[in-house]
Amino acid sequence: MISGEPYLALCDELDQDRHHAWRAMVRYNATGPDDDAERFEILKGLCASIGEGTVLLPRLQIEYGYNTRIGENSFMNYDGIILDCGPVTIGNRVQMGPRVQLLTALHPVEDHEARHAGWETTAPIVIEDGVWFGGGVIVCPGVTIGRNSVVGAGSVVVRDIPDHVLAVGNPARIVREL
Repeated sequence: MISGEPYLALCDELDQDRHHAWRAMVRYNATGPDDDAERFEILKGLCASIGEGTVLLPRLQIEYGYNTRIGENSFMNYDGIILDCGPVTIGNRVQMGPRVQLLTALHPVEDHEARHAGWETTAPIVIEDGVWFGGGVIVCPGVTIGRNSVVGAGSVVVRDIPDHVLAVGNPARIVREL
């Protein structure tokens, strides 16, 4: 799964892993407004790594956790989704608005029988240091967002975004350098 090779998403082992993350997310999302330390500890136990000063507000959904690495002093606003069947790397000082979605899963397009049978692949997402996402941004599998770039609200990112640019739209396109 992590390597991008085809896999069956509904196998017993992955089902157990998803349920483990789901239970962690239930605890996480049940915390109160003053429970920052408890939320951070839950993320430390779930994610591959998480940097000091990082805050991800509830409601948060992370599919597995062990494929997610988050740097220091990053922030994700309410209702974030990280489908990390493939690796997700979030740098330092990344800011994400509400309802941002980071999606690494790919389903067969041409082969409907494989899709119906539950076969998937993945492609990693990399968000470099200093990136800012407006609300509702969707990052698709295999995308890298370059350092200090800004992606406007509601954008759907389907291809790499270089360093120091503003990208907007569906699909996201570069509108100017920063």
